[in-house]
Amino acid sequence: MSDQTQHSSGSGNGALAFILGGVVVALAVIGWMVLGGENPMDEPDVSIELPGGGVVEGEVDGN
Repeated sequence: MSDQTQHSSGSGNGALAFILGGVVVALAVIGWMVLGGENPMDEPDVSIELPGGGVVEGEVDGN
């Protein structure tokens, strides 16, 4: 009869938990931005400098 012992370090479970945690955080950030978070790119400001020192400023209207 042979005596066998199995040593498990558990490193596979730790790596899986780390990857799953990263996916959860990424989905939370994307959900916050899509569902009502302040997005600084909602209304871009445009400034066009013309030759001779004239400047045209305004906001871009979306569809």
